[in-house]
Amino acid sequence: MKKNITTSEKLMFAAIDLISEKGYDRVTTMEIATEAGLSEKTLFRHFGSKQNLLETAFNHFHYTEEMRNLFNKQIVWDLQADLLLISKTYHKIMNRNRKMIQIAIKEGGHLPGFREKTQKHARQLLEFLTNYFKVMSDKGKLQLTNPEKQAFAFMMMHFGAFINDLDDDINFPSISLEDFITEGVHIFTSAYTS
Repeated sequence: MKKNITTSEKLMFAAIDLISEKGYDRVTTMEIATEAGLSEKTLFRHFGSKQNLLETAFNHFHYTEEMRNLFNKQIVWDLQADLLLISKTYHKIMNRNRKMIQIAIKEGGHLPGFREKTQKHARQLLEFLTNYFKVMSDKGKLQLTNPEKQAFAFMMMHFGAFINDLDDDINFPSISLEDFITEGVHIFTSAYTS
């Protein structure tokens, strides 16, 4: 367990570790609390339920705020440089949160309202990218076809790489994540700037 983390974060880390290993239905609130070194009463006082704990963890550790900061403060309005930064940041965050994303994929269909709540982060990123592509078109730096479809295509390209775990040299040993990002951004910029 990491140092200097709050009680809530201890519970969130424990829940993510246990649920990713055993599955949502096979983990009890008592197990989560014990893994965090806390009482079950503390878990309920902070979160009220196991599902609320999982949803809070998903919101706490996901990428929306980091991406909002990137789009608000780090964009330089150069398509290739910006898309490289966005891509690398996306993969850094997604790989850091791999267990949590796997839980969302596996468990999302049978927890009431969970899939909708987890989708808000992807929808927010889609909005950030769509707005970025609109502004780049207004600046004459991008051919605009349909900015939302352009943004969605870019996102799905990277989500597919994440799902195939290109960060792990075992699945596709001849293609590194870094090479994929560079080639993907090159293809995307070539297609929309020529």
